[in-house]
Amino acid sequence: MYLVVFRNRKRADMHAAAYSAAAQEMEALARVQPGFLSFKSFAAEDGEVVALSEWADEATAQAWGRVAAHREVQARGRSEWYAEYTMYGCNNPRLHRFIAKDGS
Repeated sequence: MYLVVFRNRKRADMHAAAYSAAAQEMEALARVQPGFLSFKSFAAEDGEVVALSEWADEATAQAWGRVAAHREVQARGRSEWYAEYTMYGCNNPRLHRFIAKDGS
């Protein structure tokens, strides 16, 4: 598994509706890419957003980064939406899992 962690802060003056529409479109497109496993996004009280995507391997994650529509939205992110971002790529991250027997 390959994990991508995308931490970001949006610009105060960004067009929120345009960003939201593009984000929904990119999530739908990512979900049909070979190797896609999951995506979740979380917003902190201080405005930072952390998005996690899981891929079968590094090659499929990198292929997603090269999809033309995704590259166009990445460019818009840098020019219109993000004040800053950091992306981490983790190949075969250490995994610890716990699931309660009663499911609660």
